[in-house]
Amino acid sequence: MTGFTRRHFLVRAALAAPLLASSSLAAEAGPLGPNVSLKGRRPFPDDNPWNRDISQEPVDPNSNAIVESIGLAKSLHPDFGTVWQGAPSGIPYVVVDSKQPRVPVQFQYGDESDPGPYPIPADAPIEGGPNAKGDRHVLVIERDTWKLYETFSSYPQDGGKSWKASSGAVFDLNSNKLRPAGWTSADAAGLPIFAGLVRYDEVIELKAIRHALRFTVRRSRRAYVPPATHYASRLTDANLPPMGMRVRLKASVDVSKFSPAARVILTALKRYGMIVADNGGDWFISGAPDPRWNDEEIATLKRIKGRDFEVVKMNGLVTRA
Repeated sequence: MTGFTRRHFLVRAALAAPLLASSSLAAEAGPLGPNVSLKGRRPFPDDNPWNRDISQEPVDPNSNAIVESIGLAKSLHPDFGTVWQGAPSGIPYVVVDSKQPRVPVQFQYGDESDPGPYPIPADAPIEGGPNAKGDRHVLVIERDTWKLYETFSSYPQDGGKSWKASSGAVFDLNSNKLRPAGWTSADAAGLPIFAGLVRYDEVIELKAIRHALRFTVRRSRRAYVPPATHYASRLTDANLPPMGMRVRLKASVDVSKFSPAARVILTALKRYGMIVADNGGDWFISGAPDPRWNDEEIATLKRIKGRDFEVVKMNGLVTRA
């Protein structure tokens, strides 16, 4: 449900340790299937950028101008929930094991895609549903190898015996390795999508999100900052957000009157922030669909406005192709 432009111009406190398995350990047998719980297992090493506490990092000197360019009065928009326009609302994922057959994937942008085969089930959930005309992301976590496979604009062929997609990427969830410089992924910024989703298992079961979240902006800059590796704009205005830019909810924002579930999300936004990953709606925060979400409760997040955020100081800005 986010916009996407492609090609080369074409992004609580800590939970008690016993509740969480380290991502460096071998995966224990867990549930398989669409949008299932990871039982507290966090993708990527603890020192990965997605998992870094940025609550005390300095504010970027250009924070005010950048936030204004996105929209001071615009609301934080939860781009996930139960159902929207007849389809699950959000970006779905599916967990498989190492027995899942791998199938070939033909990529439109093969020069910036990791080649297949990918362990995509024939009935893998597609963002927006099987008849969607939007981004059609497919996200697959191979539990036993702890790898993530993601595709954009994904279409099954011959009943899922193969797939066609615009782009695709494979991420080792035990590693901090980034995409090659200048490369996209299944996301405009060259980032993993799954890593930045608001998920039911974390919010409701664990009552803590221990990683940054993913959001979109309508206008981005022709630039990126790590951990992004790709930009998705022709615009060069320094007041626009580059891909990979991280914002955090200001410490002064009072979240005490929000519901427990909403506070989990807002607390994560103070501690880990959220990262610009794609072009789409302004302040649209991504999550995975689940029929158990309380849509009215999630909608209270819209009480948060752009002015409630600040940009974390950026380092390593890349503006060239």
